[in-house]
Amino acid sequence: MFDLIVIIRVRAGDDIPAVADALTRMRPMCLAEDGCLSWEAYRSEEEPGCFVLVERWASRGHWEAHDAGAAIQDVYLPEILPRVEREVHPSRPLRPAGD
Repeated sequence: MFDLIVIIRVRAGDDIPAVADALTRMRPMCLAEDGCLSWEAYRSEEEPGCFVLVERWASRGHWEAHDAGAAIQDVYLPEILPRVEREVHPSRPLRPAGD
């Protein structure tokens, strides 16, 4: 399992609707990719230009292959990345010892 948290902050307020729309369109594309177990985009209620992506992939290799897919190539790179600052965090859930 490979979990990923991506924090996205939109630079200009007038770009927020376009980024929100692009992220919404990406979801079904990502979920259709091999190895994508879940993919959710959240928008902060406190900071409207802040989005958090929570992704779960079957393996790091599946996530790396995702870079060549349509969601990244046709939506994320041209429509989102030029408008945002981002932090990418490969992550693990916190669990009690022995779980």
